[in-house]
Amino acid sequence: MDEYRNSPALEFGAVNITGFRILQTNGAEFKQFVNSWRKTDSRRTVTNEASSDHISADAALMYDGTKVILDAFNRLLNKEPNVFTNNFRRGEVYNSGVKGIDCRSANFFEHGQRINSYLKSTNIRGLTGNIAFDEFGFRKNFTIDIVKMTINSEMTKIGQWTENEGITLVPAKFYRIPSESQILNKTFTVTSILEEPYLMERKAEKGIDLDGNDRFEGYCKELADLIAKRLQLNYELKLVNDSKYGGMDANSESGWNGMVGELIRKEADMAIAPLTITSARERVIDFTKPFMSLGISIMIKKPVKKNPGIFSFMNPLSREIWLCIILSYIGVSVVMFIVSRFSPHEWRYEETLTGPSITNDFSLSNSLWFSLGAIMQQSCDVCPRSVSGRIVGGVWWFFTLIVISSYTANLAAFLTVERMVTPINSADDLSKQTEVEYGVLRDSSTQEFFKRSKIAVYARMWEFMSSRPHVFVNSYPEGIERVRESKGKYAFLIESTQNDYVNERLPCDTMKVGRSLDAKGYGIGTPLQSPLRVDLNLAVLHLKENGDLTKLENKWWYDRSECKTKDSKESSQSELTLSNVAGCFYILIGGLVLAMIVALLEFSWK
Repeated sequence: MDEYRNSPALEFGAVNITGFRILQTNGAEFKQFVNSWRKTDSRRTVTNEASSDHISADAALMYDGTKVILDAFNRLLNKEPNVFTNNFRRGEVYNSGVKGIDCRSANFFEHGQRINSYLKSTNIRGLTGNIAFDEFGFRKNFTIDIVKMTINSEMTKIGQWTENEGITLVPAKFYRIPSESQILNKTFTVTSILEEPYLMERKAEKGIDLDGNDRFEGYCKELADLIAKRLQLNYELKLVNDSKYGGMDANSESGWNGMVGELIRKEADMAIAPLTITSARERVIDFTKPFMSLGISIMIKKPVKKNPGIFSFMNPLSREIWLCIILSYIGVSVVMFIVSRFSPHEWRYEETLTGPSITNDFSLSNSLWFSLGAIMQQSCDVCPRSVSGRIVGGVWWFFTLIVISSYTANLAAFLTVERMVTPINSADDLSKQTEVEYGVLRDSSTQEFFKRSKIAVYARMWEFMSSRPHVFVNSYPEGIERVRESKGKYAFLIESTQNDYVNERLPCDTMKVGRSLDAKGYGIGTPLQSPLRVDLNLAVLHLKENGDLTKLENKWWYDRSECKTKDSKESSQSELTLSNVAGCFYILIGGLVLAMIVALLEFSWK
């Protein structure tokens, strides 16, 4: 029966067929073999054939036989590492010191009895179950399944035979393989999960009762409608029983929970939900082409916008630059004063009532005034006449030209834009600090990504999260609410599409920072070898090429946005408020008051 696994029994007529199967498809060794086969061979056709439906008994026994030989030789060499040293010399084989091994001779291989002993002592697990031999070399303690097929049904185990207990029958549940006519007339079960905006419970209008698929709305509901319309299928939408997407679960009958587990157990025909395509899930269920592309992103609470201060006009330049400008101003003034004293061209004779005198325009106060006028881009009534003085003035004018131009270019942005200071800007920032905690959805593909990642940053983040189990959440709403209530002390690692949606919903207090950490996609899940897989693939590709998927995304993400954002034209024309330029008025008032005080002092002194 190993050659006809999972084949419809139609070719044999409308009869029941009962047979035996030595391949143990539920064993851990078999699952490991299938996973290794899928990883090793990248060809899709071969990858699909790496399942219990396409491994023959001959191939399984050949695999187990090879494994027995390897196990025997490994145990022999581990115990006696030099046992074959004298048998292989200079590329030749020797037996009992004689070159070559004559298979027609009556003389046995000198290590033959030892190898035979190790072969008989084998006790391992293989594709065909437990592998052990008695003293005569016959296999013992193995199990043979009793299987049965009916018309249009899959092969189903109805019992087993063992050497000690004989035949034992087990309860069996037969699954029929649907024909094309049955597909058209069947109502398919679609499993999904409540997750905005993918699937939500619709609010019924007063006096109207909603039932069936009309109870739900959202992206996945409309996607299911488009696919059903194109393939002319009937479907019934149901929520996954345990409210999980699908992760490995040792306590589950199928080894998986959530929607993936329901597909494995064939409790549902397909899963239309934000179900991430991963290699682990691909080994146990089939996926269509991605209907949405995304990546892991970081969600944080939106920082409070910081309004410009009264002295915000100083922000375009750092404190260090302002200090350097002041020191440069003083230094240039002093140099101008000194060179004017040394240069004879800055001195001139003047006739006064008391007689002729020698004067110099560049006193220390005038030098300070000349340098200040250059900074303020204003003219001055004194001007250097010497070459050295003009060199000082020229380089100072060039310096002030560059500084003032740079300052003016940055001033507008600092005065008109309300700046937000985000504590976290990337995954690297998260991994290098411990003040802001971060977590993921439990039993999700995001958790699996960090758990298996070999990248240093992500491995460090997983070490942080695994040491603090309280950072994990059981649902997206729980994680989003935690971000909002944490006052900036918690970041949620979430799919970028979900992040974008939440950021467009009230109270508009979350934001996405940094780039996506990976690239992946959502796909429609089906049981392995489902007859719907090819048609679903073509339907998804058709909807993507027609732009229907883009229209759905715009409808449920951006057209329903609850957060008002200024467009680029409006933001570019934003006017300044008094708080933006209050510092300038303070300086003006302070300067006027200082001038009055100095004037009074001058009047009193004279």
